[in-house]
Amino acid sequence: MSTMAKLKHVLVIPSPAQGHVTPLLKLSHCIADYGVKVTFVNTESIHAQVMAANPGLDDESHRIKFVAIPDGLETDEERRDSTKMVDSVLRVMPGHLQELLEQVKQQSKGNEDEQINFVIADLTAGWALEVAERMGIERAGFWPASVSTLALTLHIPKLIEDGVIDNKGCALKNDLITISKDLPPYKSNDLTWSCPQDPTMQKDFFRCTSAIPGYSKHSTSVLCNSFHELEASACSVIPGALPIGPLIVSASLFHLRGSLWSEDATCLNWLDQHPAQSVIYVAFGSTTVFSQEQFYELALSLEQIGRPFLWVVRPDLTDGLVTEFHDRFLQRVRNYGKVVQWAPQEEVLAHPSVACFFTHCGWNSTLEALSNGVPLLCRPYFGDQFLDRSLICDVWRVGLVVVSDENGVTRRHEVRTKILAVLGSDEIRANCLRLKEMARKSVGKGGSSLKNLQGFIKDMIA
Repeated sequence: MSTMAKLKHVLVIPSPAQGHVTPLLKLSHCIADYGVKVTFVNTESIHAQVMAANPGLDDESHRIKFVAIPDGLETDEERRDSTKMVDSVLRVMPGHLQELLEQVKQQSKGNEDEQINFVIADLTAGWALEVAERMGIERAGFWPASVSTLALTLHIPKLIEDGVIDNKGCALKNDLITISKDLPPYKSNDLTWSCPQDPTMQKDFFRCTSAIPGYSKHSTSVLCNSFHELEASACSVIPGALPIGPLIVSASLFHLRGSLWSEDATCLNWLDQHPAQSVIYVAFGSTTVFSQEQFYELALSLEQIGRPFLWVVRPDLTDGLVTEFHDRFLQRVRNYGKVVQWAPQEEVLAHPSVACFFTHCGWNSTLEALSNGVPLLCRPYFGDQFLDRSLICDVWRVGLVVVSDENGVTRRHEVRTKILAVLGSDEIRANCLRLKEMARKSVGKGGSSLKNLQGFIKDMIA
């Protein structure tokens, strides 16, 4: 452990969502391993969820200290209103963060070990970089999605200027979008702020996303949860992009991931009882919501395939009551299916019995699958998940997409056909194993991501 490292105290702040908290907490563990003190800042509501779902997380307080600041909202119902959430965060949280930094500064007078002298902020919470800059604190941005997503995001002002999108983020032409000769073109339906099921949310999402190019100017480097070999062309067009992924935690720290839901570890024992590459793992992340009709179609497709499956069904996965159907379904599939409310996903995907992953294509899920060589079946819901789907299916060729009908519903026959196709593809399996090895090397000794991370920490504590 470096003596200099003891003089550094880093504040880390994610956006208040599972897909942002998880990778930044993994990064915090990596930084703490080098002897750097970390203060991890969540909103009060996220902090309460994380602590309730992860007993013992705060026992690591000598390594990582967890603190909370208000988001300005009173109820979870208000937080589900994207407009209220965005407005409140921007209005309230910068001031609370500044108060926290000033408070720590006062309390640590005469004790340099405690002074916060570096801030790492999620670029989607880039207002925190502005606060750090005003206070004269060194800082770096963090990007929790693909580097390809960041390249498109940073190009938003030019896309508006060139008439490719309007100032609400809507594509004006159904054409391929080229932002650099060094990058493959983007599809107009892969815009990373898309929320096809909710125009109001899309408006709010684009408002947040279009602020990121400005936020990025407050940091000379952006730490990215990806690896150079996976997205070399995207990395090359972003000055200061520093791929340090895939961010993983050691098995001994699996219980410290910071999930917002309690993980049901019984599914690991259930997986132990199945042969290698026999189980279909189905999970659609923390924000996907299905209609009752879509939920029924997915359930019936899994029932009809008749293969072992593990399905993560959050209590809020559907927009209506499906209790009676669900109970009958569980009874019918009891001999080969298991349903849990939340799973320890990294351990599930690392399990030899898992054959494929039916996913919403969130970036954390995508990276976890790639790191374990698991083929993907893709049904994106919103945001960057559409671009991730294109990367998975068209660029890396490690999965297939399920398509929806004219009513936006993915039918049981489509799911069954594509799952069987994924499971039967030698090409997809070979590509998965190739990327798994690339991911492993990138974070191993002498690997590109590990060198980038070590170089960043060395500069930070210098």
